[in-house]
Amino acid sequence: MSETLTPRAPAAQRGEASDSRGAPAKPERILIRKAAVLGAGVMGAQIAAHLANANVKPLLFELAAEDKDRNANVKKALDGLAKLSPSPLATAAAAQQIEPGNYDEHLAQLAGCDVVIEAISERMDWKKSLFEKVAPHIGPDAIFASNTSGLSITELAKSLPAGLRKRFCGIHFFNPPRYMRLVEIVPTPDTDPAILDRLETFLTTTLGKGVIRAKDTPNFVANRVGVFSMLATMHHTTAFKLGFDEVDTLTGPAIGRAKSATYRTADVVGLDTMAHVVKTMGDTLPADPWAAFYKAPEWLAQLVAKGAVGTKTQAGIYMKKARRKTIVPPPAAWRTKCRRSSRKRIRASSSPGCAPLRTRRRSSCGRSSATSSTTWPCISVKSPTARAMSTSRSAGASAGNAAPSSCGRPRVGKGSRNGSRKISPPARRWSRRRCRSG
Repeated sequence: MSETLTPRAPAAQRGEASDSRGAPAKPERILIRKAAVLGAGVMGAQIAAHLANANVKPLLFELAAEDKDRNANVKKALDGLAKLSPSPLATAAAAQQIEPGNYDEHLAQLAGCDVVIEAISERMDWKKSLFEKVAPHIGPDAIFASNTSGLSITELAKSLPAGLRKRFCGIHFFNPPRYMRLVEIVPTPDTDPAILDRLETFLTTTLGKGVIRAKDTPNFVANRVGVFSMLATMHHTTAFKLGFDEVDTLTGPAIGRAKSATYRTADVVGLDTMAHVVKTMGDTLPADPWAAFYKAPEWLAQLVAKGAVGTKTQAGIYMKKARRKTIVPPPAAWRTKCRRSSRKRIRASSSPGCAPLRTRRRSSCGRSSATSSTTWPCISVKSPTARAMSTSRSAGASAGNAAPSSCGRPRVGKGSRNGSRKISPPARRWSRRRCRSG
């Protein structure tokens, strides 16, 4: 049976904007030459850097310092951009385009900005207080947006004057903003649709982003799904008494996901930010079928209280020290004392009573070869590194050869017990030179 196709009504009859031929009008292209970013934290500074990469001159605001240089806090954040990896700056010269400012001396410069993006901490009261302070200085045609991970945009808009609410919306960049393509824009009931069209055009054509329009629901789209997945994984980590590195091995590329997997992603996002997002879910979704999962684990709250909030502090679930990544031990209730007392232990946390998860042995050439194992009350699991080296040792022994050390040279030994031939050690001076350069 054939179908009857009904022609679509002209754009003018549908109440849409149209050109002289009746075709839907293209979104008005917004020309943004200068933008302001309120907040020089991890996200704010990187958003300003990405604006500079696109040749949009950014004005980066932060609280005024008590020193003689009132912009010392902003300049410290700008200096930190050069230390981030991967780099948020396309070129070293891009950092020179970022103009520092503070809320005490430079608010008048907001009048010359085409877009103002707020990116301070995830606190509703702090954001509302800042909105009341900057609203009188925002230009009459400028777009005002809040970079929040999940706070209610409609609730934030209540602190703005009626004229600015039409030009206000939520905008959610993901960390790191230069490399994460997704951006969520979230309108309020008062937001002018034309403003969203112009902002989306700017994000896609100038900043190279992929945009989705989300509803003003708790944590929007990505965090509502992603954070739930991470909380469910944390719940099962405790239930099965697994280590953090083991879970990252299981939930990373092995199942088609990014190398950062679960806990490394939490470090990149920031444990403090994640704690706020989890709290938002717990406070606003009490009737959700999975509401029991919407609670931050106790160990997460302890890390945040100690200031170990992830990559931005070089310590979180993973601790970066001396070019080596170690992992924070799981709760003490999961651990038993390691029986191998002959190993040289490397403590992964300075908190009292924390037994290390990673240990190292010395090879015959003087370099340490990583071997790590985790002993639990009911299971004993070796990490992939230890498992691979254990396999290579057994294979080498069966073939009559010594397993290689971490520098690539064969281990020096007296041969296996089955009478295999002895491997002569290399010259001492040559061995030391090669191992140090290797």
